[in-house]
Amino acid sequence: MTDVTALPSLDLNRYLGRWHEIVRLPLKYEDDAATDITARYSLKENGAIRVDNRCFDKDQQPAQAVGEAKPVDETHAKLKVSFLPAALRWLPFTDGDYWVLKIDPDYSVALVGTPDRQFLWVLARESSIPAETLEDYLAEARRQGFDLTKMIIPRHTGRDVTDAMLLEK
Repeated sequence: MTDVTALPSLDLNRYLGRWHEIVRLPLKYEDDAATDITARYSLKENGAIRVDNRCFDKDQQPAQAVGEAKPVDETHAKLKVSFLPAALRWLPFTDGDYWVLKIDPDYSVALVGTPDRQFLWVLARESSIPAETLEDYLAEARRQGFDLTKMIIPRHTGRDVTDAMLLEK
């Protein structure tokens, strides 16, 4: 089997912004029934990337997970991400790999995975993409050895988890 291969180069400034989760492999900390899943990446003053994941959980309640990502090499396509509280991020083995495996030229669709093939996402700037585009990205995932039999396709209803909703919780 071939190794999982990240992009040779990623323009982090173009990658920043809001993404919708189109498909994913199951995650133990993400509700399989979650809807309207988004991730917003923004640059922090320390050069790290703020990761702000939001969704509506199985009970349709707004949920948020905030983390931090840091590139591990000059390609910027391989990152380490932690969702631990800032005071605990110094602990070893508390971050996960986040590799950008494929991205379209206008940075509107991306395939992200982990080198152990346990986690995979197709992300897009819009909440839906054409079926042939999705298949193209899934074909790349298969080529890199990902097992897609347990793939989850979250529903998008057009709602957004807003800051106000999170404050009301």
